[in-house]
Amino acid sequence: MSRNLLIIVLPLLGALIAGLLGRKMGNRASQVVTIGGVMIALLLSIRTFIEIAVGDMPAIHEPIYSWIVSDQFRVSLGLLIDRLTAVMLIVVTGVSAMVHVYSVGYMHEDPDQPRFFSYLSLFTVAMLMLVMADNFLQLFFGWEGVGLASYLLIGFWFKKESASAAAIKAFLVNRVGDFGFALGIFTIYMVFGTLDYEQVFTMAQSGNYPASTDFLMGPVSTMTLICVLLFIGAMGKSAQLGLHTWLPDAMEGPTPVSALIHAATMVTAGVFLVCRASPLFELSETALNLVTIVGALTAFFAATIGMVQNDIKRVIAYSTCSQLGYMFFAAGVSAYSAAMFHLMTHAFFKALLFLGAGSVIHAMHHEQDMRRMGGLVHKIPVTYALMMVGTLALTGFPGLAGFFSKDAILESAYASHTAVGQFAFWLGIAAAAMTTFYSFRLLFMTFHGRPADHHAYDHAHESPHIMLAPLLVLAFGAIFSGWVGLPMIGDGWFRSAIVLVAGHDALAHSHHVGTWVKALPFVVFLIGFGLAYLLYVRYTDLPRFMAEVWSGSYRFLLNAWYFDHLYDRLFVRPAKIIGQGLWKTGDETIIDGYGVNGLAATVGQWASRMRSVQSGYIYHYAFAMLVGILVLITFYA
Repeated sequence: MSRNLLIIVLPLLGALIAGLLGRKMGNRASQVVTIGGVMIALLLSIRTFIEIAVGDMPAIHEPIYSWIVSDQFRVSLGLLIDRLTAVMLIVVTGVSAMVHVYSVGYMHEDPDQPRFFSYLSLFTVAMLMLVMADNFLQLFFGWEGVGLASYLLIGFWFKKESASAAAIKAFLVNRVGDFGFALGIFTIYMVFGTLDYEQVFTMAQSGNYPASTDFLMGPVSTMTLICVLLFIGAMGKSAQLGLHTWLPDAMEGPTPVSALIHAATMVTAGVFLVCRASPLFELSETALNLVTIVGALTAFFAATIGMVQNDIKRVIAYSTCSQLGYMFFAAGVSAYSAAMFHLMTHAFFKALLFLGAGSVIHAMHHEQDMRRMGGLVHKIPVTYALMMVGTLALTGFPGLAGFFSKDAILESAYASHTAVGQFAFWLGIAAAAMTTFYSFRLLFMTFHGRPADHHAYDHAHESPHIMLAPLLVLAFGAIFSGWVGLPMIGDGWFRSAIVLVAGHDALAHSHHVGTWVKALPFVVFLIGFGLAYLLYVRYTDLPRFMAEVWSGSYRFLLNAWYFDHLYDRLFVRPAKIIGQGLWKTGDETIIDGYGVNGLAATVGQWASRMRSVQSGYIYHYAFAMLVGILVLITFYA
């Protein structure tokens, strides 16, 4: 078995052993098996990254076996490891390993630890299958596996009604995007006759495909149709505007789940898909413009909501949604390398923030409302220092990871010199200011000021070493990953893994933008920090006063622009009415009433009447015989 295949197989074995034998093995053995599998996968991924990304080794294409052979439809299972995959391997296995270790401390009181660790490893396997695929069907297999594992993890505490509802919501909303993704894959096969990346991309770049394809009401651009359908799938998985509503509710899962799924891996699958399919997206300006606009709107929209949330995990969740918007509009202006760079740096500091929030929740005995916190800097100083590192990296403080990647995205958007690029740039600048504001608002409300709940504060304590150690590793990544990954935004670093057509050179031109463009992100950082300091350190009564004065705007943001209310009226309530009607009228009245139960009742009634004839009296039988004789005589007479 090859070393690269072991990266998938080892976590899979851990998931199967813990899932099937966990109850007999016990908690400790399940932890050892799953953590061991992921840790070895991480070490193998680091070696692969060094060979492919740091060294000069060419991309590896490793066929495994013929998966599906049916007439002309042939799909092989194989591994494609290029620099794009190598970056994702480090992100997936690195964050997953830290989450596994962190979970030993966070979940130590949970009786179902083997099941939890099995789900974590299963999710890791699905994500690895997704990023290492060499064809669209295998990618879709991993894509759906990630969706299944996320459903299991979000609803891990299934006896908690809100967790079960959140898991179902995440599953259903993702199915909307996945339906578009599936249609995109069908279209690719219909147009190119294959699902293999190399063959599809080669034919696409050579123009060996029909210019238009019939779809719904008439002919449309083939490449635009394919890319838009693929992007719909990416929107669902990466929680972009319109298909984002599952992400905040998914915080009902355990905090390690939030870090694994919503910080670094599952939600970045959509960004990876767009970058992987860059040879296709580069051939459709319409699709690229759509990606840019949706990404920019998502970055702005989610940042506005994050400013007023009070649940510590929801603030970070909306921050994730906003940062994903940055990655998408970077890809939309053809700065795919900047998008991947931000994906990598974001993985470290966002996982750090989620796990840091878990440390806070652990210290506060599962309290998540920031309004009931305060003054925790004196109780959990190590967690505070680590979350400060994550916050500075997220907000783009000079020298930390987010500074390099986010600035590269903003400068690329400006350097694109297109209308949608300028649109994305200014919305990105506004989102950057809001990001700084809500990030420091979280820190000030949680760690500074006076304790709001003295009982919880008095019993607050620092997390155990098993939880703090992964935070230290992630903090190291939040500080240095920007420096390590800086070559990624150099000319052609990703080689053939990312394709650009002539004229799509925004990233190359980003180095030559004006000084004010480079300085503006730091200016808005200072503005956001200043506002957060004034409102949540100096004049702490002012936020409540502002919420009362602008109550309408406050409720609008607090309710996330009422998207859930809108979807409830447009889809949920009508579906319930239709379901109620089909249940009461269709099932109970028609099918049961007139069908199954109705026929049974009719047979029962006739049987009852027939039984009444069998009275047991001789004169009844004699009378029946006489009537019968009279009928026969009358009939034959």
